[in-house]
Order: sequence, then C-alpha cells, then structure tokens
Amino acid sequence: MSRKKKHEHVNHERWLVSYADFITLLFAFFVVLFASSQSDRKKQMEVAAAMQTAFTPMGSFEAHDKTPPLDPAPSSSIVTRPAALAMPFAQQGQLTPEQEMKAKLAKLMRDAGGKLPPGSVTTRMTPDGLAISLHEIGFFPSGSAVIRRDAIPVLIALADTIPDAPLRVEGHTDNVPIHTTQFQSNWELSTARASAIARLLLERGSMHPANVAAAGYAEFHPIASNFSEEGRSQNRRVDIILLRDRAALR
Repeated sequence: MSRKKKHEHVNHERWLVSYADFITLLFAFFVVLFASSQSDRKKQMEVAAAMQTAFTPMGSFEAHDKTPPLDPAPSSSIVTRPAALAMPFAQQGQLTPEQEMKAKLAKLMRDAGGKLPPGSVTTRMTPDGLAISLHEIGFFPSGSAVIRRDAIPVLIALADTIPDAPLRVEGHTDNVPIHTTQFQSNWELSTARASAIARLLLERGSMHPANVAAAGYAEFHPIASNFSEEGRSQNRRVDIILLRDRAALR
C-alpha cells in the first residue's frame, strides 16, 4: 500500500514576528525622541535662568546679600565704569547771544545821539527768538512806508550789527483802518513797511537774502492794547526777529 502524504502545516501567524519587530523599533525611536527633548528642555531652562540672572539688578550677588562681598574679585570680573564728565561752569560775566545783541543795540542807540525819539527801538524775547522792534515814531511818517531820513544812519548801523543768520522782518499796525490810494488796508501798509526795512538791511548789511523773510500782519498781532494812544503807538512797529530755528522762515 502506498503511504499517504502528510500535508505540511502552514503557519499563518509569521506576520506577528515582523509586527513585533516594527513595534520594538518604533518604541525605541520614541524613547530616543523623548530623551532628546528632555535634554533640550534642560538646556533651555539653564539658558533662561542665566538670562534672568544677568538682567536682574544685583544679579551677581546672592539674593539675601544686599552688599558686594568683601573678598576681592578676580581682575577679569571687575567691571569699571567711566566717571561722568564734569560740565564746565559758566564763566561769570559771560553773556548769551541775546544779551550781547541787546548790549550792541544799547550802544547803537547811544551813538545815535538823540537822532531818534525815545522808545523808537525796543527789544523783547519771543518763542522764535529776540525781537528788535522799530516803532513808527522813529522810522516812518504816519500812514507811510517811506523810511525817515534821520533813521537811515541808525538802520545802516543796525545792518552792520545784525549777524548773517535767519531773521524775519514783520510789519505791524494798530487797529485804526486806513484807506488811501497807496494802501487799501493795514495789510498793505504793514507789508510795505516790512519790505522797506528788509530791503535796506540787505542793501547795507552782509546777510544773505536766503536768510531773510518779510511779512505783514496788519493789526492782528498787537503787543499792547489798542484802546489807548500809547498802546496803539507800541503796536505800530516793524519787528526784526533773530530766529533760533531756520524752519521759522517758512
């Protein structure tokens, strides 16, 4: 009799071996990632602590210690700060540019020898700079923009005194209306007077035309009350303003 062939048993669970290997490798991979992340986190915490110590006041000392240690530190750790430079003291008798200009104007008026009435030239400080006021009583006939002959030598000396720096010539009037064939309003009169003074300063002085501006403001920038003759007399003026900022020329 012929022997019956035995059928070989087929193992259908061999895939479990590969699956187990894959799971093992995957677990090892995540273990490595976890270990790396913990290491990086530790380094980050160390860096953060160092930064916090560096930017905390008195961070180089212990938290409970309010004073530096008495033991001398190594020379490499000593941080020296340059001493603050002492500001020079202003010399007694030293004048500001405004004070120097006022002194020059006072001498100019003394040299005029009474050619101009008292109060013809005054000065005052404005936000833009020193204002030299040329009042109508000494420089213009009433309602006219023609400079008085007696005032021309004073203006020539003033042109030599004023530095070549930005300045604005402003014409001002009182609130009394004017209406003539030459000037229809105080706007025209104030502008014409400012232009006349600016032209003389440019012709007789050493200043550059780009540093000079002229404008008329009529009665709308008074320095005194227009309800009295004295106040109106102060408002009829031409101001030469020595500007601190060139931008004020615009």
